[in-house]
Amino acid sequence: MDVKLRTARSLVSKLSSVSEQTRSEALKELRLITKHDADSRPLVADSGAIPYLAETLFGSSPDFQDDAAATLLNISISCRHSLISTRGLLDAISHALRHHSSPTSSATAVQSSAATLHSLLVVEDYRPIIGAKRDIVYSLIDIVKSPKSPPRSVKDALKALFGIALCPSNRASLVELGAVPALFTLVVNDGRLGIVEDATAVIAQVAGCEESADAFRRVAGVRVLADLLDFSTGSSLRSRENAVSALLNLSGCGGERAVVEVREEGLGVVDGIADVAENGGPKGKSKGVALLKVIDGGNRSISSIFRDPRFDSLLRQSSLN
Repeated sequence: MDVKLRTARSLVSKLSSVSEQTRSEALKELRLITKHDADSRPLVADSGAIPYLAETLFGSSPDFQDDAAATLLNISISCRHSLISTRGLLDAISHALRHHSSPTSSATAVQSSAATLHSLLVVEDYRPIIGAKRDIVYSLIDIVKSPKSPPRSVKDALKALFGIALCPSNRASLVELGAVPALFTLVVNDGRLGIVEDATAVIAQVAGCEESADAFRRVAGVRVLADLLDFSTGSSLRSRENAVSALLNLSGCGGERAVVEVREEGLGVVDGIADVAENGGPKGKSKGVALLKVIDGGNRSISSIFRDPRFDSLLRQSSLN
């Protein structure tokens, strides 16, 4: 361990060198050891690397940005507190994200920066801190809605937005900053592998706030989510589970008008909802049953329209939960 500590301290000391080549070599070595050696991550962090790495994200060299951002991501796996407690770290990440389309920006640095946020957002206490950084939230949404963003950048941004949306107090800001149209545009127009699944996961969380109802209405969100539950669209089970979760959250937070809209659209896709209730994961099954109960409204509207005993069975299960 003494050898590893000396190595970490030596490399970190080179980050302040006047020689670009020395700094570049040190960055690449730090990136390598923090990727492959978990024991070295806290040693690098404790040796004072994080402020230097954060400062590098403000620089004009894409290669330097790439190595610095990847090293921060590696450190975040083991030393989340060291990162979040470093003054200026979130500002540096915000800068990298904000300039995602700049010619002097590294796409991989943007991806690593978004992935670092996702890593930090694993800690529940950090979610309101990061969510309060409106420039970060805005930049992530901008990456998602930019047609020039690489698929990896979009996926990393969506995962960070998901972590932010897990905190209820962040959801209104996500709506205010334009997350809803950006997310639904991906669902409707983007066929890239995994993008719809990740976008609907964020939508399901954002739906859990009062402010989401009007935003969903402006993009016909309930209808789009219902379409995902129509077997003819060929949506994945994960997307359908997320759609069920979103409709359930919207009906719980969006007021009576939202409940009526969910019931009207939901009646057309009860087979899809029932399939989630029967074949989804444990949470998906529970939410599928709960959504069927919302659509039924307690007056057996589903049973009166669909003469299928499985609906009666699922609705009885709903009343027992």
